[in-house]
Amino acid sequence: MKVSFLRSLRLFCTLSFTLPFLGVTTACANGGEVAIPDKEHFHLFLLAGQSNMAGRGFVDPQDNEPNPRVLMLNREGRWVPAVDPVHYDKKAAGVGPGRSFAEALTEEDDTVVIGLIPTACGGSSITTWVPGGYHDQTRSHPYDDALERTRRAMQDGTLMGVLWHQGESDSKEPNAEMYKERLIELIKRFRTEFNDPDLPIIIGQLGQYPGKHWNSSRRKVDQAQQEIARELPYVGFVPSDGLTSNPDMIHFNAESQREFGRRYAEVYEEVISEPQP
Repeated sequence: MKVSFLRSLRLFCTLSFTLPFLGVTTACANGGEVAIPDKEHFHLFLLAGQSNMAGRGFVDPQDNEPNPRVLMLNREGRWVPAVDPVHYDKKAAGVGPGRSFAEALTEEDDTVVIGLIPTACGGSSITTWVPGGYHDQTRSHPYDDALERTRRAMQDGTLMGVLWHQGESDSKEPNAEMYKERLIELIKRFRTEFNDPDLPIIIGQLGQYPGKHWNSSRRKVDQAQQEIARELPYVGFVPSDGLTSNPDMIHFNAESQREFGRRYAEVYEEVISEPQP
């Protein structure tokens, strides 16, 4: 029998203090406290892009079971247990790849806590991921907001990488033709803003759902993403082969999102461990 969500949160707050490398505490979502480690052991990941990074998978009870070593920065800028939906861009926010990515990393290294920084905006074009860019669907400035939230998070931890899933809104002309140039510029800006020329950027492939037609513009976006992963150092590409969708044929379903997150983790580990050009 599964424990209730509130009981899980209480358990989370208790278990946090049993981890020897944890020290600093912050307010927990249910009125208790969440323990976070020193900056060296608190690994942060920026989640950026549009709706498939924000997540639209339908939430199950398993998605609300907190892990004491996986936190997220909430809308108010506080660290809380990472439960889905991690994002809050739209009311439809659900299961994305972030939690399973983080859990996979904690399984590889039992000395770290992962902090997720949700900033993806459903429906956003890469043209809004620029300084001053505005996305009317979420009434937000995707790039500027991502910088602000990440800098807030970096007061407590160390930024280790960016997970990017975006491109559906640019799978049309003339956007597709310019996509590669714009994504390269975005990667350069992230690395400059966060003062890390080798900051890992992990790009997820667009959905390849059975029966879904890929037009020439969508193929250009896909080609651009794969080329960038081959050409730039510390950039990885995560294939979406075999992943399936919600009935809308746009968004990955919850099961596929969990698998996608694990694939992101595998590619991230490869990127940081392999010699770079």
